[in-house]
Order: sequence, then structure tokens, then C-alpha cells
Amino acid sequence: MMVVGLCIANAACQSGGGMGMITAPSISTQPQSQSVMVGQTATFSAAASGTAPLTFQWQKNMANITMNANSSTYTTPAAQAGDDGATFRVVVTNSAGSATSNAATLSVTSSTKPAITTQPVNQSVTVGATATFTVVASGTAPLTYQWIQGTTNIPNSNSPSFTTPATTAGDNGETFKVMVSNSAGSVTSSPATLTVTSVSTGSANVLTYHNDNARTGQNLNETTLTTANVNSATFGKTGFFSTLEGSASTALVDAEPLYVSNLTVAGASHNVLYVATEHDTVFAFDADTGAQLWKTSLLGANETSSDNRGCNQVQPEIGITSTPVIDLKAGAHGTIFAVAMSKNGSNYFQRLHALDLTTGAEQTGSPTTIQATFPLPGHAGQVATFDPKQYKERSALLLLNGVIYTTWASHCDFSPYQAWIMGYSEATLQQTSVLNVTPNGSLGAFWGAGAGPAADSDGNFYVLSGNGTFDDTLDANSFPVDRDFGNGFLKISLVSGVLQVTDYFNMHDTDIETSHDTDLGSGGPLVLPDLKDSMGNTWHLAVGAGKDQRIYVVNRDLMGKFNTTNDNAIYQELDGALPNGVWSTSAYFNNAVYFASVSSALQAFTISNAKLSATPTSQSSTPFGYPGATPSISANGSSNGIVWAMESGSTGGVLHAYDATNLATELYNSNQSGTRDHYPTNANCKFVTPVIANGRVFLPTATGIAVFGLLSP
Repeated sequence: MMVVGLCIANAACQSGGGMGMITAPSISTQPQSQSVMVGQTATFSAAASGTAPLTFQWQKNMANITMNANSSTYTTPAAQAGDDGATFRVVVTNSAGSATSNAATLSVTSSTKPAITTQPVNQSVTVGATATFTVVASGTAPLTYQWIQGTTNIPNSNSPSFTTPATTAGDNGETFKVMVSNSAGSVTSSPATLTVTSVSTGSANVLTYHNDNARTGQNLNETTLTTANVNSATFGKTGFFSTLEGSASTALVDAEPLYVSNLTVAGASHNVLYVATEHDTVFAFDADTGAQLWKTSLLGANETSSDNRGCNQVQPEIGITSTPVIDLKAGAHGTIFAVAMSKNGSNYFQRLHALDLTTGAEQTGSPTTIQATFPLPGHAGQVATFDPKQYKERSALLLLNGVIYTTWASHCDFSPYQAWIMGYSEATLQQTSVLNVTPNGSLGAFWGAGAGPAADSDGNFYVLSGNGTFDDTLDANSFPVDRDFGNGFLKISLVSGVLQVTDYFNMHDTDIETSHDTDLGSGGPLVLPDLKDSMGNTWHLAVGAGKDQRIYVVNRDLMGKFNTTNDNAIYQELDGALPNGVWSTSAYFNNAVYFASVSSALQAFTISNAKLSATPTSQSSTPFGYPGATPSISANGSSNGIVWAMESGSTGGVLHAYDATNLATELYNSNQSGTRDHYPTNANCKFVTPVIANGRVFLPTATGIAVFGLLSP
């Protein structure tokens, strides 16, 4: 008997009814092992033959993958370090059976965070030219780049080099840095400065105290004055810009003059010198001819400058003591910001003014009256109140990320007073932040001999507080329990829009220093450029000194805080390096820091492997009596470095110029040619420092500005 349909149950033997043979899957192309870095994805592929439809199921370590794993390829999520060594295979199935591929292995290697191996360098171009900034970075590829101008990201600037558009005079002084990133993190380069010069006239700008926010005191764009032509035969006093008004016999200039090149005033281009006086007047002079371009009084109706408040530190009147600051891009033509003290009867005022650079007119919203309160930590509902008559603004203004910062001192040591810092928006002049660093104590003000807070490129700034309350009892984070930071080297930062002390250093004998008035408050801070040690490690450092004869070098990333026994936590301390202490600040040039302490020589401490030399590597033969001196530097890049310093005297001042590479070589002093180069001194001589720009040296005096330069043949 014939059996019909014997093959019906066996699909593999069917051949009739128009249907083909069904074959089980087989793997024709096996998946290959992959190697990726942390954060990257890996794709595995397989090819299979067999009767369609075929289904795919990828497995990781022999367990089914539940998402996006049902095709001939599988792409992993971003790999983690724990994925290293994982295996991936695929099971291919149809109605006739299944086949499993070989296992492919995933290797995951860790990414190396980027590091800057070559920093972008300063560029100098003429108006209309472009400038190119370049960085070299190491780290696991791929690296991405984002260039930043000032604090603003530059669109489409994602390569190791950035070339500016055609420059204008307003670009002078702009800073450029780059953030380099990969999957492991990011690093930001040091900022490089763009100098834009005119083909026909001077190029230097001095827009803030000591030339920059780091307070280095160096002008590296001086091409006229050299170590060869600064001598008594070819260099000397060339003019005097008087600040006397009416029948006044004095018009003290305590603030450092500021300088803007190639500014259009009344339809003509001028190099402009801005001078602020204790008579509450701001002058704009043509820096080349001495012609007065404008002057503006900062006194309100029926007001006068303040009396000396019974203190001889600033006398006979108090008006504008602190060095103003200039923003060339603020307002229609640029703006100069200044703090002025005045009075009307028994009422005293402190005001922040914003003046148009070309006319001296008050900008919209100017002036604003300075007033403040600060909550007392640990005393709910209680506040400290700023009393304008008890304070003067000695320290130079700091412009940082759109905010004008003021730091306050008292009149002598007349209590009550505390250590106030205030921030004001440069756009609106409205107060943005207030910090009192001795809120539960007293004293601690910021004196600084005219020096301003010094800022780094990350938006932090550094101050030296005077003798005042310091809480020896520390909290769990090693901060004073009542947040009193007298006699400290302080790091100030904006944290969620609030000013805070985010790190500090106090010497182990801080209480003894405070009781003996040998505190840090007499000096100013200096932020050093990034430095490398012998192992190639990069250090972020700052320098400060005061009355205790020591030089303090702090690591800005870990300053050292406070220990009652020793100062071992500080990066470097040079005991006895500055005989008699300083009532001034230092300058930096070409891997050297320059100090002139009281009744001592001008000294250079060179930097090697990110440390200052233990003793001076050169010094002047001339000692500088009280209050010492704040030096300034002129140079053409790294060449023709000259250190300028003003010596004070009862009958007149003396300007000195030294070879920066060896201070034993005095190039010039203003007594070398008899009376030809004599100039009047400044009674408040601890505040003054020379300004060098475009072949001229400008010196503040009791009645105006003495001007020095190359003599006519």
C-alpha cells in the first residue's frame, strides 16, 4: 500500500506544492574583537546565511542584550572601564534552527586627560592685521578645542589655532585662551594678550594698577626706551602736567596715572594720560604735549573733598586715593571708573563714578553711593554696617568679569572699622556683592600701599588683610569658626554669585604679629604666571609680603590655611628676606620678582623650578628709605628690561632706572645732572609708582605729573 504525505512533518524534505527547501542558519562572517577608549562606543557585525527570515539576538557575556540588539550589527553604549574584557556574540535563528557566532572581545582603555604642553603666547600686531594664537596639547584623541576671548566663547573656533578677524584699536589688551577637552576631562590654557598698535603712534595702554590684573607692573611693549639710551646724557625730565586748581597750593596725585593710546578726542587722535587727584578731580592730558583735554570734578553740589579725618596718612584732603580702572569697551567711547570721597558739613560720602573717556561726562547711572551691610555669622538678624566716614579706598580698583571691586581701609587705626570688599556691576553701577572678612571682630582692613587685589585667569582674586581679628579656633574645613580672617593671605571667589573666602594662609604666629603691628596689610599681592618645576609639574602661585620681613609664596590651589605650630603647609616662605618690611608691592619680569623694602636695596629674587631664590640674585647699591618703593618694569618683550623705582625724600623725589638683569647696574637717576631733572615729591609717597608708556615715564607728585623721556638733540 502506498503511504501518502510521508514528508509532511519534515520541512527539510518538502519539495512539492511550489515551496523551496528550508536551510538552517550558519555564520558566514564572524564578529571581530574591538578596542575603544572610555566613553566611546563599539560596533560588532556578523553575516549569516540560511532561509529567511533570520532573527538576530546579540549577547553580552552570554546573556541576552534587551535593547537595540536584533540586527546583524550591534553598537554598545558609551564604554566604561568595567566593560573591558566583555564578550559579544550573536545567535541567528530561523524556523529550521539556530547558529551562534564566535565570541568577540571588547577592550576598553582609559583616556588620558588633556594637558597643555605649549601655551598660547602674547601677540602684537598693527591695526587692521590679524593675530594667530596657537596651543599644543597632549592627551587621548580625539581632542576638541574651544577658544575664549575674555570670558566669551568664540564661535567656530575649534582647532589648535585661532586667527582673529582684522583688529581694531579697541582689541588692544584683549585676552585669548583655549579649553581643550576629551572624554576624560578638560583643561584651559593660560591667557595670552593681544596688543594692537598703530603704525604711526604709540601703542601701550595702562588701564589698571600695575599694568594688569595680576599686578606684575610690566609693560612689555616699550620700544623707545632701552638700556642703551636711558642715561643722563640722552634721558631726563621733559615736562610737567600741573593738577593745581585755582589758588590751591597742592593737588596730590596718589593714584597711579592711567594711559590710553590713539584715542579720538574732539575729532583728533591723542595718546591720553588720565590723572586723579585728592581734590576729587579727574584730568585727561595729551600725554605727548601736556595739553589738558578735559577735567571733571567728582564733587556733588555744596560738597568739598574730605578732611584728613585726623589721620596724617592722606593729607591735607581726601578725594581720590585709589587708582581708577579703565574699560575701553564700556559705554560709547570707553569708561574710566573711580571712587571719590567727599563731605557736606558733617556728612561724608563715598561714591563710585563712571566717566566717558573722551569727554569726562558721567555715564548713565553714575555716580552710585557706596553703602553696605553684612550679616554677622552666628548672629541671626544682626548685621555690620559700612560707615563712609570711617573708611577710605586706598587699594586700586579691580575690574574682573564685568564687576568693579573695591577694598576698604580705615583712617589710621581709628575704630570702629572692619575689612570690607564690595562689588559693583560696571554696566549699571549697582552693587552685586558684599563681603566682610572680620565680621565678628574688628580691624583687618585692606591697606596695601595703593596696590589692588590681584586676580588670576579663573576669576579668583587675592588680597592681604591687615592686623585684625583672626579666629584661632577652626571648623571641620579648617576655616575660622566666626569667619574672621585678619592678617591673612586670602583667596576671594564668587560662589553662586556670593563673594566668599575660598582659601587662605595665616602664619603660625599671626596673633603675635597682629599685636605687634607686623602684619601683611602694608603690602600688595602679585599673581605669578604658571611655572613648572624640575619634574614638569605646573604650579599656580602668588606672592605677598608685609611688615614681618618675610616673603610668602602660596600655591593658589592649596594655600595652606593655619597651623599654630609652623608654616610648613605654605608653598614657600623666605624668612628675613625683606629687612624692615615692605610698605609697597613687588613687580615681576622674566622669571624674577623685584622688591624694595624699607631702608634696603632694590632686590631681585629669580625663579628656578617654580621657586624663588633663597637670597637676592642682584640688588641696587642705593637703599630706599621709608616707605621703600613699588618698582615698575619696561621692556620690549624679554629684551631691554628696565626696573624703575621712585625714591622719596623730604625736599624732592629721585627717579632711578636699573638694568633688570643686574640691579647693580644703575642706568640713570634724576640727581645725576644737577637740578635739571629734579621734581617735587609726594607727601603720601607710599602710594605712588612710575608709569612707563610709549617712551615716557610719568611720576605722580604733590602738584601734578613729572614727565621723563628722551631729550631732544
